[in-house]
Amino acid sequence: MTHCPETASPALVSQPLQLQDVIEVLEGATSVTVLCHVQPDADTIGSGLALGIVLERKGIPVQVSFASPDRLPVSMSGLPGTDLLVPADAVAESSDLLVTVDCGSAGRLGALASRLDRAGRSLVIDHHRSNTRYGTFDLIDDSAEATTAVLARLFDLWDVEIDADLAHCLYAGLVTDTGSFRWVRPGTHDLAERLLATGIDGADIARRLLDTHPFGWLPMLGAVLSSAVLVPDAADGRGLVHAVIRCTDSAGLGSEEVESVIDIVRTTAEAEVSAVFKESAPGSWSVSLRSKASVDVAAVAERLGGGGHRFAAGYTATGAVETAIAALRETLG
Repeated sequence: MTHCPETASPALVSQPLQLQDVIEVLEGATSVTVLCHVQPDADTIGSGLALGIVLERKGIPVQVSFASPDRLPVSMSGLPGTDLLVPADAVAESSDLLVTVDCGSAGRLGALASRLDRAGRSLVIDHHRSNTRYGTFDLIDDSAEATTAVLARLFDLWDVEIDADLAHCLYAGLVTDTGSFRWVRPGTHDLAERLLATGIDGADIARRLLDTHPFGWLPMLGAVLSSAVLVPDAADGRGLVHAVIRCTDSAGLGSEEVESVIDIVRTTAEAEVSAVFKESAPGSWSVSLRSKASVDVAAVAERLGGGGHRFAAGYTATGAVETAIAALRETLG
C-alpha cells in the first residue's frame, strides 16, 4: 500500500505479526518512537504511555508523542508515564523503530506522519477494522475492545507484570472505548476486574475522563445542541441527527469538550445514526459518527475517506458544512 500524499513513498506491504513476533521486534529495537493519533483520546494515549513505560523499564530508549493539539488533554494529565511525552517538534527525526498505537491510517498522525518514512522500521498496533496497514509490520486485532486490550495480551505473553501504573493506562483506554462498559465483549469485564485488582481507582479514572468538564462546556453545549437537526427519512428511514460545532462555539475549550458532544447527540431516540461536524479551521471539518444497532458507520466513514468501528467512526471533510452534510446524507441513503 502507499502512504498518504504528504508522506509519499514507494509502495510497501505491511507484514501481519503474531504477538511473539511483535515482542521480538520490540526487544530488538535500539530506539523507539511511539506515536498516538491527533486529537488523542484515552485509548491512544493510554496505549502509548503503557508501551512507553514497559520499553523504558527494559532499558530501550523511548519517546511518546502526538501531533496536535500542542498539549495533553487535561483529563489525561494524571496518567502514569506522562514524563515520556515530548512535544511534536521535539520528536526524533528518525528512530530504529516507530510504533503507532490506535491509529487507523498514516493521515491520523498529522504532522508526524513524515516520521514513518524516516524510521528504520514501523509497527502498527491497533484494533480498528478499517486500519490501512501502513507500517512495515502490523498487529491489528479488530476483535479487541480497545488498543489497550491488545497491549494487555501482548504484555502477558511478554511476561510483563501489569502493576498499578500500567493498569491505570490500560484501564483508561478500556473504559473510554467501551463507553463506560456499554459496548463489551466476552472477557471485557474480566480484564477490567484484573486491572482494578492492582489497586487503581476505576471510579476516579472514569470520572476524570468522562464526567469532568469546565463550566464553559455548558454554554457551548447549549449553542451546539440548538443547531441539531433531525432527518427522519435518512439512513433508509432509520433517521439521522446531526449538529455543528463551529470554532466560535468551542473557543477556549479543549478537544475533549468538543469530542464529548457526540455522546449526547447520539442519545436521540428517533435517529439510528448521529453525526457531529466539528470545525477545526474555516472550511475544514472533523466528523464523528455513531450508530445504535443496524448501520455500520465504519463503512459509511470509509466511503467518505475515514474509518473506525461498526458503531463509532469518523472522517474529515472540507468546504461548506451544508455540502458535507449533504454528502453524508447521500452516503447513508
